[in-house]
Amino acid sequence: MDNTHPVALLASDAPLRAKPSVYPPMLAARVKGREKRPLGDLFGLSHFGVNLTRLPPGAASSLRHAHARQDEFVYILQGHPTLHTDAGKRLLSPGMCAGFKAGTGDAHSLLNESREDVVYLEIGDRTDGDQVSYPDDDLCAQFVNGAWLFSRKDGTPY
Repeated sequence: MDNTHPVALLASDAPLRAKPSVYPPMLAARVKGREKRPLGDLFGLSHFGVNLTRLPPGAASSLRHAHARQDEFVYILQGHPTLHTDAGKRLLSPGMCAGFKAGTGDAHSLLNESREDVVYLEIGDRTDGDQVSYPDDDLCAQFVNGAWLFSRKDGTPY
């Protein structure tokens, strides 16, 4: 029996992620205000991650990005975020969900353009060697040995 992880907990009581963003500092400001509670980590999950995420008004979930190897899924619990993909923008509401298949190149991000908080669950796998493209920014990322490594599009590290 594993006594180091809880059996169950109230998601909103989970601690906030210690570091608000793993982006390079000059880009991290673009997701200022975003709060993530890494639920999967609390249970020792290693194959996929689950975050309870809150976006206050004006905040973004991430820089618009597309994963080469990682599938992602979001489920909206509260509020009305704007989903920004290559196809344009679409307003979401509680109960709606969206999925982003790895390797499609369709970049995505959630924006809170409303006056109320947005709360959602995000789920993604943790495939080593994943590469992420950011079409709107001079940024690339690679997931190696459990950590994100960032560089500019020309390969220069941040």
